[in-house]
Amino acid sequence: MQKYLSILKQYWGYDQFRPLQGDIIQSIASGKDTLGLMPTGGGKSLTFQVPSMAMEGICVVVTPLIALMKDQVENLKKRGITAAAIFSGMSHNEILMTLDNAVFEAYKFLYVSPERLATPVFMEKIKQAKVCMIAVDESHCISQWGYDFRPSYLRIANIRELLPDVPVLALTATATPEVVNDIQTQLHFREPNLFQKSFFRSNLAYVVRTVENKDENLLKILNSVTGTSVVYVRNRKRTKEISDFLNLNGISAENFHAGLKNETKDAKQGRWKSGETRVIVSTNAFGMGIDKAEVRTVVHMDLPDSLEAYFQEAGRAGRDEKKAYAVLLYNNGDAVKMRKRVTDSFPGKEMVVKVYEALGNYLQMGVGSGLDKVFAFDIGDFCTKFKLPILIAYNSLKILQQAGYIELTDEQDSSSRLLFTVGKDDLYKLKQTPEQERLIHILLRSYTGLFTDLASISEDIIAKRLEWTRDKVYEQLIELAKERIIQFIPRKKTPYLTFVREREATERVVLGKEAYDDRRERYIARVKSVLDYAQEENICRNQILLSYFGEKDSKPCGKCDICLKKKETQVSDEDFEAIRLLIRQELHAEALTVNALIKKIPFKEPKALQVIRFMIDNNQIVENELMKLGLKKES
Repeated sequence: MQKYLSILKQYWGYDQFRPLQGDIIQSIASGKDTLGLMPTGGGKSLTFQVPSMAMEGICVVVTPLIALMKDQVENLKKRGITAAAIFSGMSHNEILMTLDNAVFEAYKFLYVSPERLATPVFMEKIKQAKVCMIAVDESHCISQWGYDFRPSYLRIANIRELLPDVPVLALTATATPEVVNDIQTQLHFREPNLFQKSFFRSNLAYVVRTVENKDENLLKILNSVTGTSVVYVRNRKRTKEISDFLNLNGISAENFHAGLKNETKDAKQGRWKSGETRVIVSTNAFGMGIDKAEVRTVVHMDLPDSLEAYFQEAGRAGRDEKKAYAVLLYNNGDAVKMRKRVTDSFPGKEMVVKVYEALGNYLQMGVGSGLDKVFAFDIGDFCTKFKLPILIAYNSLKILQQAGYIELTDEQDSSSRLLFTVGKDDLYKLKQTPEQERLIHILLRSYTGLFTDLASISEDIIAKRLEWTRDKVYEQLIELAKERIIQFIPRKKTPYLTFVREREATERVVLGKEAYDDRRERYIARVKSVLDYAQEENICRNQILLSYFGEKDSKPCGKCDICLKKKETQVSDEDFEAIRLLIRQELHAEALTVNALIKKIPFKEPKALQVIRFMIDNNQIVENELMKLGLKKES
C-alpha cells in the first residue's frame, strides 16, 4: 500500500486515501475486476489514476461526460502526467494520431467516449497497445435497468474480448441492487466483487416543502441558511429568471447551463467556487466534477426524473461533513408536469419513425449508407426545416439511440485546435509576413507540443498577448493553414450525431419492447418513486432514499422534515403530565376555546393538542355548548 500512498503524495499532495479508496485500489491492482459504488464527491477518479501510475502500460478510461473528460486530461497534464482523449467531433486524422501515440505509450491515460469504442480503427489500434486497466466511469449507463442507459456502453464487452487479461474497474455514484448486479454481468466480471460505501449522509438533512410560491420560499431558505448554494431547475430560461430574482433581493447569484460558452462557464464556476458568487442557478449541467466542500444548501425547484438523479445532485451539499440541507420545493402542479414529462419523453412510435426518416433526408443519406458517419448536428435547424417540435424530436432521437440506430452526444463546445505541419527547423526557413512571424512566435511561447499533436488553443488569449482583435487572429490562422504551415480546426459548438448502422428503409425501423416499451415502463416507475418521495408525510426521507438503493434496515435520521415534525408532536411522559396539569389549572379558572387554551400553554401547539385530545377522549375535560372546554365535574 505504501507505493500507492507515495504516488498519491507525489502527484496529488494528499497523505491518506478517503474511506473505500484504498480497498478499491488494492483490489484492482491485484488484477480483480472491481465495482466501486461511491457517492458523489467520494474521489472516484483516484481509484484508477493512482494504481495505473504504479502499473506498466496505459489505462483506458471510458466516460460519456466529454466536458469532464477534457477537464481530467488537463488536470493530469498539469500534474505532469501524460493523457489524451478521443470523442465524437474529432477528425479521423486526429483520432488516428492519438491512437498511434497510445500504441507507442506516449500517454498514461487514454479517455474514450463510449460511441468511439467499437469503431474498426479503435479496435485495431487498442489490440496493439499495452493496456494495464480499463476504467468505466458512470458504469450504471451499461445497465438497461439504470436511469441513464446508453447502448454504446455495451461495446465495452467487445474490448474485454480483445483484452481478456486486463482488469476492469467500474465506478458509479448511484445504483440500485438490480443495477449493481447487471453492471457486473454486462462487463463480464470473472466473479462478483463490489466495494460499497453506505449512502447515509449523517450531516445532510433532506427536506420537502409543499408550497404555492416557490420563488418566495427559495428566498426564505437562502435568508435562513447562510453560505453557498446550488439551485436546480429544469430549463435554461428559468436559470436566468431565478438568478435575476435573487440578485434583485440582495443575494448574489449567477445562472449556468450547457448552452453557455466554455469561457463563460469557467468564469461563473470560478466566481462561485471562490465565494464571490453565493448561489449558482443551474440545469443538471452543473456539478459534474465540481468539488466544493462547503455547499450549505442544494435546492430543487422542480422534480428530477429519478431518485438516482436527485440523490446525486442533492449530495453536492455538505461535503465538508458539516450540517447542510437538500430541499425539494413541491406543489400539486408538479404531479401534472411529471405525467406530461412521460408523454414528452416517449412520443408515439409513428412519430419516432417519422423523425428517423426526416433525419436521413436532412443529412442527405440514402438508404443503405452512412455507417459510422459523424455529423455536427444542429437540432434547431433540423426541427425548423421539417416542422418538428424540438422536445419531441430530441426525445425521438434518444429513443432511436436506445434502439441502436444512432448516437447523439450532448452539446459540446470544442476549442480551436492547431498542429504545425512543418518541422521546427523548416518553419524558420519559410518566408513569412511580419504578422505571421509575430503570431508564430506567440503560439510557440504560449503552447507546448504543437509539432507532435493537435493542441487546444484560445484565440482570445493569443489576441490579448498580440494586442490584436480576435477576428484578426482567426484570419491569420486561416492564412497559415492555407499555406499548409499549420493544421487549424476552428472552434465550434454543436452536438454530434453518429450513424452506428446504415440508414434503414422506414418500414424496416423496429422499436422493440426493450428499446421502447420496457424503458417507458421503467421511466414511469422512476417518476412514481420521485412523486412518492415528494408526497410522503410519514416515513423518514433518508429511509426512503436508502431503501431505494438497497439499504433496507436503516433507522430514522432525526434530521429530515418528517423526523423533525414527529419530534415536535411526540410527547414524553414528563411533558404530558406537565401539560395536563397546566390544562386543569387554566380550565379550573374558566372555560376556554381550544385556541385560547393553547396560547396559555407554554409548549408547542402539536404537543398541547395531543394532550387536549387525549383528555377529551378519556372524558377528563368536556366541550360546552359554545365549543369551549371545561373540566369534567368530579362525581
